[in-house]
Amino acid sequence: MDGSIDLLVNAIISGLLLGGFYAAVSMGVAIAFGLLDVVNIAHPAFILLGSYVAFIGNSMLGMDPILAALIATPAFYLLGMLAYQVYYVAFERRNDQSLRGLAFFFGILFITEVTLVLVFGVDYRLVQAPYIGANLDLGVVELPLRLLVPFVIAMIMVVGLQLFLSRTFVGRAIQAVAQDQQALRLMAADPVKIKRIAFGLSIATASLAGAFLIIIQPVEPSIGREYIGRVFAIVVLGGLGSFPGMVIAAVTLGIAESLTATFFGPSWAPAVAFGILLVTLAVRPSGILGR
Repeated sequence: MDGSIDLLVNAIISGLLLGGFYAAVSMGVAIAFGLLDVVNIAHPAFILLGSYVAFIGNSMLGMDPILAALIATPAFYLLGMLAYQVYYVAFERRNDQSLRGLAFFFGILFITEVTLVLVFGVDYRLVQAPYIGANLDLGVVELPLRLLVPFVIAMIMVVGLQLFLSRTFVGRAIQAVAQDQQALRLMAADPVKIKRIAFGLSIATASLAGAFLIIIQPVEPSIGREYIGRVFAIVVLGGLGSFPGMVIAAVTLGIAESLTATFFGPSWAPAVAFGILLVTLAVRPSGILGR
């Protein structure tokens, strides 16, 4: 009985930490889809780019993978602004963003994956850091540092973005841009510029999320597909536009997957997680903290 309780406690703690990682990978989608109504299904591709940037910095330059990803954040921000500008000129300005815009992001996903295969091959890549493989022993509970470190940084990212969105003029404009663009124009704010900044921020978060991914598990070019459904499920479950709701949803799915994998096997984990999504949306269609 004591062994079962210890196993249960450790599964819950691991799920909580895994939820922090899920929050990090979902953050960009929460901005693009939740606030801008831009269905960026290529977001996992940008996360994977962040993973390979962390791999290059770690293997070739001896840098900590998170530091390497942090240094690359401004480049990802500019890449996001460029991607949105192309999307706006080619699709959104013509009011043709529904199907063809979706194909645009699918194309980015496909091109990124093929490019990574050509450059790095299909072998799994991993990084080295002092906290990978080490545990923080608290008696009954053992906290794997490879999950704890991403969890702490992810929560700092969530709090920082929430403060930016709620306390600054640009942040409040980002929250309003999908609701009333005319009001923004009356306040001398260009909706296209605001969306460009917001999309740049959404892609910038992918750099650090990619570092977390390669810290937690080895990566190869097609692994991003595993997260497409999961990140959108987390954003919808939490409530579109709600960062606290996204964190609650990410932690809920993380704990559900961890408990299921521990007691019933890892193959059942995705089914249980998405079952929770369906039940929650059936009871509350707007999501956990949706308006």
